[in-house]
Amino acid sequence: MNVSDAIRLKRAVRKFQDKPLPDDVTRAILNAGRRSQSSKNTQAWQFIAIRDKAILSELSKCGEWAGHLAGAALAVAILTPDPEGKFQIMFDAGQATALMQLAAWELGVGSVPASLYEFEKTRAILNFPAEWHLRIALSFGYPLEDEKLSAPPKKGGRVPLEDVVHWEKW
Repeated sequence: MNVSDAIRLKRAVRKFQDKPLPDDVTRAILNAGRRSQSSKNTQAWQFIAIRDKAILSELSKCGEWAGHLAGAALAVAILTPDPEGKFQIMFDAGQATALMQLAAWELGVGSVPASLYEFEKTRAILNFPAEWHLRIALSFGYPLEDEKLSAPPKKGGRVPLEDVVHWEKW
């Protein structure tokens, strides 16, 4: 699969098969995030890879729409330094997130992000140091519905390019 196809065909997957990801697939996903570009090459992130079903279940209760974490084969918590006032920190985390999701899609693995709002609860569950912050985790797994991997783009699913691009000035 080429990059253009991966971008065009990738879908959010929230329901997963009860099947673990092989270690080489997990490492390929994590390595894609590690290789992501970052502002001034700071690489201001840490990842916690989670496969334990009890931990995934606990994390799934830390955000209103994070329930999919409970059924994932793998979750990756994206930790950053304090993002307050430094937009590039979250931008860089987003780039790492996107590359992990695209790498997973190429390997036949679905994913979707979860916003986590119970900050201290996530810290207690994952035991990460106070100087790190967790706002986003990704769910990964083989899609419950195999057709998700090969479904064509939905007609009208994206805003037309002409409606979002302004040339030279607004």
